[in-house]
Amino acid sequence: MAPLVALFFTCVVCVLWPLGHGQQAGYGYHLVSVDQGSDGSMIGSLELLKKTDTYGPDIPHLRLYVKHETEDRVRVHITDAETKRWEVPQELLSREQVPADLKISSRKAKSTNSAFGFSELSGGELIFSFVANPFGFAIKRKSNGDVLFNSSYGSLVFKDQYLELTTGLPSTASLYGLGENTQPEGIKIAPKESYTLYTTDISAINLNTDLYGSHPFYMDVRNGGTSHGVLLMNSNGMDVFYTGNALTYKVIGGVLDFYFFAGTSPLDVVQQYTALIGRPVAMPYWAFGFHQCRWGYQNVSDITNVVDNYNKSQIPLDVIWNDDDHMDAAKDFTLDPVNYPEHKLRPFLDRIHANGMRYVVLIDPGIAINTSYGTFQRGMADDVFIMHDGAPFLGQVWPGAVYFPDFLNPKTVNFWADEISRFHSMVPVDGLWIDMNEVSNFCSGKCTVPTNRSCPGTGLPWECCLDCTNITATQWDVPPYKINASGAGAPLGFKTIATSSVHYNGILEYDAHSLYGFSQAIATHKALQNLLNKRPFVLTRSTFVGSGSYAAHWTGDNKATWEDLRYSISTILNFGMFGMPMVGADICGFYPDTTEELCGRWIQLGAFYPFSRDHSNLHSKRQELYLWDSVAKSARKALGLRYRLLPYLYTLNYDAHTTGAPIARPLFFSFPQDPETYGVTKQFLLGPGVLVSPVLYNSTTSVNAYFPKGSWYNLNDMTMAVKSNGQYVTLQAPMDTINVHVYEGMILPMQRGGLTSTAARMTPFTLIVAFPLGFESTGGNAKGHLFLDGGEDVEMKIAEGKSTYIDFSAESDGKKARLMSHVQNGAYALSQGWVVEKLIILGLPSSHSSSQLAFQLDGKPFSSSSFTYSAQSHSTNIDKSQGGAIMDLNGLALPLGRNIDLSWTLTA
Repeated sequence: MAPLVALFFTCVVCVLWPLGHGQQAGYGYHLVSVDQGSDGSMIGSLELLKKTDTYGPDIPHLRLYVKHETEDRVRVHITDAETKRWEVPQELLSREQVPADLKISSRKAKSTNSAFGFSELSGGELIFSFVANPFGFAIKRKSNGDVLFNSSYGSLVFKDQYLELTTGLPSTASLYGLGENTQPEGIKIAPKESYTLYTTDISAINLNTDLYGSHPFYMDVRNGGTSHGVLLMNSNGMDVFYTGNALTYKVIGGVLDFYFFAGTSPLDVVQQYTALIGRPVAMPYWAFGFHQCRWGYQNVSDITNVVDNYNKSQIPLDVIWNDDDHMDAAKDFTLDPVNYPEHKLRPFLDRIHANGMRYVVLIDPGIAINTSYGTFQRGMADDVFIMHDGAPFLGQVWPGAVYFPDFLNPKTVNFWADEISRFHSMVPVDGLWIDMNEVSNFCSGKCTVPTNRSCPGTGLPWECCLDCTNITATQWDVPPYKINASGAGAPLGFKTIATSSVHYNGILEYDAHSLYGFSQAIATHKALQNLLNKRPFVLTRSTFVGSGSYAAHWTGDNKATWEDLRYSISTILNFGMFGMPMVGADICGFYPDTTEELCGRWIQLGAFYPFSRDHSNLHSKRQELYLWDSVAKSARKALGLRYRLLPYLYTLNYDAHTTGAPIARPLFFSFPQDPETYGVTKQFLLGPGVLVSPVLYNSTTSVNAYFPKGSWYNLNDMTMAVKSNGQYVTLQAPMDTINVHVYEGMILPMQRGGLTSTAARMTPFTLIVAFPLGFESTGGNAKGHLFLDGGEDVEMKIAEGKSTYIDFSAESDGKKARLMSHVQNGAYALSQGWVVEKLIILGLPSSHSSSQLAFQLDGKPFSSSSFTYSAQSHSTNIDKSQGGAIMDLNGLALPLGRNIDLSWTLTA
């Protein structure tokens, strides 16, 4: 939740930013010696070629460390050879450490590489090569020699507060990532754009601007789909400029610590990336249900009515949220004694918990300065706050004057866990929402509490009411190079903590600023897990590399516009690549007033966000989905399909947790060899083969959707199919309908659905088997898998008695068909009584649509008297001659926890 008035920065500044920062900042370095490290690394010594004063003096001696850490990952680390510099703390993001006592060879290099006896370091799929004078390095593939990164395109610059490095790129490269920002052009990084990475509380409606997260990672997809990834592990503010044939980093501190990931598929890149930064955290089952929130739920009666109205309208709802309305004067870990007293809130929570629902509330990092407030008293006693000039740094957020906990301090982590425990004993929340953690501050500079007026006063609560002066005397508050903060070159401390403030152990806010939300997410996740002994649910606004290992994310304060509806897709897909697959946008828009049509279309799209939540602003009109008949109809239909797909979504959650695979993915993840998919931004995939094609424009009842080559079946009406050669197809999209298709070769597990995930997950299963249309001549195959557990166990893994994992496969030659399942640890599924009640076989030959069938189960005759079957025809959007048959087998009652081997003939 941010102030109603967004921070708009116009302008000429944004367009001209690269032009004003184009002066020569340095002339590079000479590699004067190299040696082999005992760990298989290459160690080099770099000496400055020529001094400059632009952005400060150069660091004269650098140390180069190169290591192939895995078969598909190489690291290039460049730092000051004489003085230790700031790096992302190991305590936050564990990784291999560069040895502190690196041996440097006494051999002096000449002007050519021959003096070293080698000019490259090979290992796995990637090769590191270099030139000595001026020093430059390249990363290339061993398999085909393709150059992935080449720093010789520009001069290496390394100063105390300014680092610069440029890589050349082919014009055919398609780049993705470098967030967080709202990209109006779509998911693909646009040439001639600058991307600033510095966590900022600025509304997501601001385009191509540094927003809440910092993720200096990009994926490069080349022609043919071969992909690789590049991470700069650095938490300092930076500008990244992309010209179309080069990418330049301009960073205001830290080190150059690059990781290169070989790929070669987009999915491989994300798997390799998350192997380094941490796999995505497992989400509880209920988190995949629908969530309802509003800033402005006045009291317990209000949220009670919301829950009741969802139930009356037969719209699924799993989680009811409170923004800060439940708090006493916006103070964390408190209850409003009038509107949310414990004696009224607890019975409400008991009731929804009994119905399988959950409750999540907001907490902000700012702790109100109030001597009668227990959290403040304990925080002061434990000395847990960020300091400035020997005193806690003073800022202002919703409760007024606040101090900010320092989550880099181990004492603060313990303090935070204790406050959460105290609060949970009063309010048994099921998850926590950490907001405003960029950090947001309504004031700038050094402030004091006014003595001649109250603060907060009678004005707007987000107006600064403290007495503040700008801080300009330090190199940290006014660094030599000015990144394009807030899209307008704002001071680093603008509406946040002053960058000369100090964290635990002398760490500067200047260096650690973008880690705040990450460190708070870690502390909150650990606190909930230890307290509940369950899988925690934490939603965070501010993120950094690795945040997905602890929390989910939403895209922040958006607007109720058709443009914002479209923008949401790119941001969600980016975060899947960043290792945060549980992500969504505020459905129907955060502010201002939404419209009936927009809200109806938005819930159709939002029903397929990994994290699906309606959230609106205090000053906007209510927008719960039941308020319009047409929106309620859309919600029942779209959320009804989502709830039937919960087994699939939850299995994707397992895949994300174990392999890093995104839940929502760009089309090129499954079709990297189809270049048309590289720019598709208005559709996305759930997992490998469920295609979502939403309506994104007003007064529109059709969609021009791209279908990669193959057969696609409409999940709303499986008699409708698309047989594509890789083309755009116009789909009808009535006002209550979103098009969702399943791809050939998939076996899709579904259930009956329900009004809560608790109810839905106990219903029988349906398996949809999607054969390709017209497969008779080549044979048809399909596969899928399913993960099942209790939904809240701390560990999400295959374990006897606690979970079941099933691989499904199917095959047919047009005359016979066979479905098989291979079950691991079936006892859990058997204990829950789950059965497969229904099979829907898609794409069968149309000539057999009315055949008499003979079935066998485990090699023995299986009588159709125990179940029913029927068949009907497909029709296709493109070529009516490419139809096929659907077979529906019902009443099967096959135990899900036992291997299945069901076969049948397709002829009489």
